[in-house]
Amino acid sequence: MTEEIQFYLSEAEESMQKALQHTNSELLKIRAGKASPAMVEGLRVDYYGTPTPISQVANITVPDARTLMIKPWEKQMVAEVGKAIKNSDLNLNPLVEADGVRLNIPPLTEERRRDLVKQAKNETEGGKIAIRNIRKDVNDSLRKLQKEGTSEDAVRDAEAKVQKLTDGYIVKIDELLSKKEAEIMTV
Repeated sequence: MTEEIQFYLSEAEESMQKALQHTNSELLKIRAGKASPAMVEGLRVDYYGTPTPISQVANITVPDARTLMIKPWEKQMVAEVGKAIKNSDLNLNPLVEADGVRLNIPPLTEERRRDLVKQAKNETEGGKIAIRNIRKDVNDSLRKLQKEGTSEDAVRDAEAKVQKLTDGYIVKIDELLSKKEAEIMTV
């Protein structure tokens, strides 16, 4: 196999791995009734006029399964953190205390659990689409190589390997979904 084909195959695997990691990080943001620091990772706090990720201005801890404690390093940031949580789409009511913000995570209703499963399915479908797009781009590049003189058999073998990679990563995404679905539906 030519170096170019090997390059495209390794690039495809690297891109598919990144798509899998991205899907996993998006699934972590979906809360499953348990407190997790990942729930507030996407929040930005107004830090002296600059929107800053909450993890860069505070410690985020999980004292128990239903509580999240956010302790800003600077006392004057406590109110800002509380305001950022209120204005977010988390639908949580922050308890602003003297030295930090406490978030009590309410238990999920059956309907809310079903909505979260749908959201998880949408995220994983996005990951699958990204992987299929990577497959399409690599196959297009391989066909260009064939037009430039690479043998048809080498390109066909490479396309088969790309398909095998694609199938493997889609299975991994399905596994992520089934784990997340079980986590969400567990009361």
